[in-house]
Amino acid sequence: MAREAECRPLGVFECQLCALTAPYSYVGQKPPDTQSVVLLEESYVMKDPFTWDKDKFLILGSRCSVCSRLECSIFYSKRFCLPCVQENIEAFPQEIRQDLEKRKLPSKRPANLPTSKT
Repeated sequence: MAREAECRPLGVFECQLCALTAPYSYVGQKPPDTQSVVLLEESYVMKDPFTWDKDKFLILGSRCSVCSRLECSIFYSKRFCLPCVQENIEAFPQEIRQDLEKRKLPSKRPANLPTSKT
């Protein structure tokens, strides 16, 4: 019964950039059932749905350290959303620039997706 309660989502994480949504079960720096894991930032976390191992988890996201938006992001000493990385690309090493190239958003959305949220 206690295990069932800890798996219940507290809410739904939603990226403000791409509208990805996923239920989260914890917000903070020390995910439940982990012994030595301490995250460097407050993060939205869910139990890893791909394993039965109770100490495995996925970090859904965190607030950008520059603008505080809750968006798709990367971690490089701190959490940065993709728009903030692009605005300050010169400040990041080549590895981060290459990672950003892989993550570029498509210039056109597929016809079946809404163009924007208003």
